[in-house]
Amino acid sequence: MPKSVNQKQKLLFLLDYLRQNTDETHTVTTPQIIDHLAANGIRAERKSIYNDIQTLCDYGYDIIRTEGAHAGYRIADRTFELPEVKLLVDLVQSSKFITTKKSRQLIGKLEQLVSKNDAKKLQRQVIVADRNKTSNEKIYYSVDVIHSAIAENRQIRFHYFDWNVRKEMQLRKNGRFYQVSPWLLTWDDENYYLIGLDERNGIVKHYRVDKIMHVSIESQKRNGEDIFRNFDFPKYVSGTFGMFGGKEQTVKMEFENHFVGVVLDRFGQDVMLIPKDQEHFTMQARISISPQFYGWLAGLGTGAVIVSPENIRRDYISFLKKTLKNYGENSI
Repeated sequence: MPKSVNQKQKLLFLLDYLRQNTDETHTVTTPQIIDHLAANGIRAERKSIYNDIQTLCDYGYDIIRTEGAHAGYRIADRTFELPEVKLLVDLVQSSKFITTKKSRQLIGKLEQLVSKNDAKKLQRQVIVADRNKTSNEKIYYSVDVIHSAIAENRQIRFHYFDWNVRKEMQLRKNGRFYQVSPWLLTWDDENYYLIGLDERNGIVKHYRVDKIMHVSIESQKRNGEDIFRNFDFPKYVSGTFGMFGGKEQTVKMEFENHFVGVVLDRFGQDVMLIPKDQEHFTMQARISISPQFYGWLAGLGTGAVIVSPENIRRDYISFLKKTLKNYGENSI
């Protein structure tokens, strides 16, 4: 029998067919495999299919031959199981950092990791809404450039923007470029952040990646190696509420015992909790003082109190009074 044009690609067509059409509840028969290969210009006989399956098994693919009513072949082991792919799909569609367009593209690629039948199950769970999704389509380019700069030990520069009331991008610093030595990309509070050394001020700062534009790698080597060699990134993130910066101070706080989980979620398992009495405990942490920190504390109501320092206690009281004034004097 003369060989067809695609004969050398036979194993690849066979493997793709098994990946796309088999899973724990679906198999394909030898005649179905032969028909699929024939549709792609490849001639095959029953005996050659047995040999090809064995070749794939010898290479390391876990292909199972089943008997009975559903006799046939299926791939038993995949790089990602269906529950794992479902988890990745959930993360993509719920992420504010990823645009709606990119979310659909990524989920389409994730569907290729499972069979066609399992992909239908994924499609039923996919709801990609525009709500709370970033609209900055350049973000993936920015991430790639930042990663490259970190790998090459180089500085970057970029524009940084905010939104105005007309929902327009408005560049900060009147459009002047930021110059930064990048050291880490981190995820916090559903946003992606760059942490690095501000070259203008020589201090550690963070920037939301979805608000970075026109990023480029500069010729200058990164600065800040001494700072970041032993830099405690988890502590920095836990003490920066909503990733809003502010003057850093050590703050001692008192909480009701039922807030232990809240405190550990915020500051990590390494924070020291000191019992005060049967109903309260105290702890202290380095905090970037900001309205976001005060807002977090206010959300815990009367079950959380700033113990020290006194200037932070006064600032917090002032924050609460200003908030109450928004509701009129009779609300106080």
